[in-house]
Amino acid sequence: MEKQHYHSPFGWIEITVTDDAVTALTLVPEHNHTAHSSHKVIIQCCKELDEYFARKRRQFDVKVSFQGTDFQNKIWKKLQEIPYGKTISYAVLAESAGHPKAYRAAGSANGKNPIAIIVPCHRVIASDGSLGGYAYGLEMKKALLNLEK
Repeated sequence: MEKQHYHSPFGWIEITVTDDAVTALTLVPEHNHTAHSSHKVIIQCCKELDEYFARKRRQFDVKVSFQGTDFQNKIWKKLQEIPYGKTISYAVLAESAGHPKAYRAAGSANGKNPIAIIVPCHRVIASDGSLGGYAYGLEMKKALLNLEK
């Protein structure tokens, strides 16, 4: 596993990768001044994040690898199907994963998404149209949704 820090408009993001995939994208309060990585997945991830924040990328191509329960993995894969600039409710997320009554569990899995931004958990909102929660705060969720408008 290798890690690299990336400076985003929202602060520092720690990118964690295996040989061939991103396993985590986590906002961190500060970072260690590490040298830039020559790891191909980190380079691709940073390039795609640059394009996303510049509004030039709507979908990520970098490979991701999930490490969760079967239910979490199913939810996280469904998150990747939410189109750029669109939102769905926790209930719709649960239904799309084949568990229509498990909207609270889907919300919990959504909140534990280890690959923020690339796996767009910020695109899931409450059924009443309110933002719901977000691991990195509602201001960031609102900003990501505004970026995609």
